[in-house]
Amino acid sequence: MNQKENTKVSIFSPLQHATFRNMWLSNTVTNAGSLIQSVAAAWVMTSISTADHVALVQTATFLPMALFALPAGAIADIYDRRKVQIVFFFVSMLAAILMTAVSAFDLITPWVLLGLCFLVGTGGALAAPARGASVAEQVPSKLIPQAVALNNISYNLARSVGPAVGGMLVAAFGATIAFAVNALSFIPMLESLRRWKREPESSRLPPEGLLRSVNSGVRYVINMQPVRRAVGRAFFVCLVGAALPSLMPLVAKDILVGDASTFGLMLGCFGVGAVGGIFVLQPMRDRFGNEGTLQFCCLVIGLTTALLSICTNQWLAFVVLTLAGLAWMMVTTIISVMVQLFVPRWVMGRAIATSSAAITLGVAIGSWCWGLAARDFGLVLALQIAGGAMLVTQVLGWILPIADRDESTELDEEILADPDVQLGITGRSGPVSIELQYRIPVEKARDFYNIMREQQRARSRNGAYQWSISRNIADPEQWSERFSCPTWNDYLRLRNRRTLEDSELHRRAAQMQIGMEPIRVLRWLDRPAGSVRLSDSVPDRGDEALNVQGQGNTA
Repeated sequence: MNQKENTKVSIFSPLQHATFRNMWLSNTVTNAGSLIQSVAAAWVMTSISTADHVALVQTATFLPMALFALPAGAIADIYDRRKVQIVFFFVSMLAAILMTAVSAFDLITPWVLLGLCFLVGTGGALAAPARGASVAEQVPSKLIPQAVALNNISYNLARSVGPAVGGMLVAAFGATIAFAVNALSFIPMLESLRRWKREPESSRLPPEGLLRSVNSGVRYVINMQPVRRAVGRAFFVCLVGAALPSLMPLVAKDILVGDASTFGLMLGCFGVGAVGGIFVLQPMRDRFGNEGTLQFCCLVIGLTTALLSICTNQWLAFVVLTLAGLAWMMVTTIISVMVQLFVPRWVMGRAIATSSAAITLGVAIGSWCWGLAARDFGLVLALQIAGGAMLVTQVLGWILPIADRDESTELDEEILADPDVQLGITGRSGPVSIELQYRIPVEKARDFYNIMREQQRARSRNGAYQWSISRNIADPEQWSERFSCPTWNDYLRLRNRRTLEDSELHRRAAQMQIGMEPIRVLRWLDRPAGSVRLSDSVPDRGDEALNVQGQGNTA
């Protein structure tokens, strides 16, 4: 990208697109409502229960994402993402209405409150992957990093206002009004989704089942090293860092000796810092890379958590929380951007869900653990231990480093030749084995083998299993690559999932081929009993021609 183009692409460029802008504004309102509810719930819990239950409010809020993220991601990739969001945001609104009614009739107990927080969070958790994956449909691919960052700004902008409003509402009118405001906050989001004229996606192949879709998403993440490392890093950092948000109500009450409005202002300062962080994130990424920026942010979070344990001045605490919010936002944004840039569109929802599950599972488990620590060892010591532990997470930079990438992963749109099918099979026939026979010069054997190892990871994340590479003992120039797919439809899906990088690997291997004869591709139906009639009276399953037009022929 030249300098002139760089000046045109700013952090706010995605807002020039009407659909994204409408969704962003309504999402900010919904986020603000959710944070108003969180303040009210946490503060109510401080008055009716102990420290461990206060911290469990964070666990109840984030646990649904940890539990339901993977099926939610699969749903986002299988069904219309607009309709998915409408259904699940409506579920959250109904749960928020129920919470308001329970509070109005004074029926709240610690476990009822936790259950209602879990229920409201469930709708949001099931809608979140579809919301995240929709970004690529609402802005050009070159604006995805800016759009992801703006979505984080949306949450943190809401966090800079919502908690303060929530604290004042609780202090002035009680928790019931705060819960009612949250229920109303879902209306703008539902209206924006209703007005979104989404382009329907068509596919000649039937959609994957839910369980198989979850499995293929997990397999993709496992076999994509940069995403796998980012997900692992997110879990451990959030596990330790959860002490800060989960124990903040107790800091407001016990260390700063404040009320609900104090807690709201603390969360507001945390959000203000997060909003400000978006303006320093890109310069830091450009100068220090993702890993260097992440390590710096973990250092800031560790120091601010420990400092908060001895800070009795409210204004100093607000400054500390502003710095902590800046660092926390940068951590989550780096993880989110990397996941979206490293995966193609067909698996985007599941990849986002996996990273969200790692983040929220870390926060949910960490909140519970730090709540127990505060109950048993005291709030001050728990915060100091958490701060020290966050500093220790720096060693993860050597074990799970975060990669750098600036461009999104694009599918290869080239239409390939049809597979040669003469046997009567259906889309459910399988397993299917594919064999590619190469003829490679002996002097290029090592280079070819290294390409094949990269090919293995590409095949595996796209749906293949039992991959192998063999070399003919009697003819060292002859190589055979072999892998399997569960069904014929799964094989066709694998071919449609080629990214430009996957196709480049295949071209590099093809360039090593000796002579004019192309790479030979053989396709085998394993255990072919279903394709053979046991007697003349048995109907032939291949009577109907299998439609494979336009599925390609690279493997």
